[in-house]
Amino acid sequence: MPDFLTTPHGRRIAYHRTPGRGPGVVFLGGFRSDMTGTKAVHLQDWAERTGRAFLRFDYSGHGASSGDFLDGAIGDWAEDAAAAIAALTEGPQVLVGSSMGGWIALLTARAMPERVAGLVGIAAAPDFTEDSMWAGFDTLQRRQLIEDGRVALPSDYADEPYIITRRLIGDGRRHLVLRAPLPLPFPVRLLQGTADTDVPVAVALRLLDHADSPDLRLTLVKGADHRFSTPDCLALIETAIAEATPA
Repeated sequence: MPDFLTTPHGRRIAYHRTPGRGPGVVFLGGFRSDMTGTKAVHLQDWAERTGRAFLRFDYSGHGASSGDFLDGAIGDWAEDAAAAIAALTEGPQVLVGSSMGGWIALLTARAMPERVAGLVGIAAAPDFTEDSMWAGFDTLQRRQLIEDGRVALPSDYADEPYIITRRLIGDGRRHLVLRAPLPLPFPVRLLQGTADTDVPVAVALRLLDHADSPDLRLTLVKGADHRFSTPDCLALIETAIAEATPA
């Protein structure tokens, strides 16, 4: 069973924390995912084997945490991450962000840089509400979103469609990271599959070009999809964490 943290914003966040040496590792999951996914659980097992401090948690509206997913937005989930890191970890952390979690990691680095020792992005999806969702809507979908407050999109991962809310899009615009300087003064490793149909390689290349870091590398894995959860991919994540951990 998870433990729970009540954040300063009154949200009840479910988490699992593994004690160990620092710098600790924090896993930041993706849109509509939770901390029981393959990568999160694998990294907890890895942390237990290697004696590394580790934290995984569910954003509000996700998994075992409080709240309705449709009420949430990028800013809320970034607040959840900041609250969890502040309350449940000590010292600088290596942030491991998967998909939307990559965006959350970048927002965390901007909001509390003193708590970030390194960053690993796995199919990181910064600004996706604007550059993927809104940009991909046709005229009818945009009108429906504005007038009705929501629009349904088909999902490759669930039988039911994704419901995208007007608040999600509007709030996303207030948290974009690729439109202004993005200083990342620590090691950064980006991992990206070439067969990812959710986050194209072009997104990783744009982030690589845009971010300002003294040690930033992008690894492309031919044939890997968005899940990035095969044994080889999981091993690459472990290697990336090691490389993103300051000596």
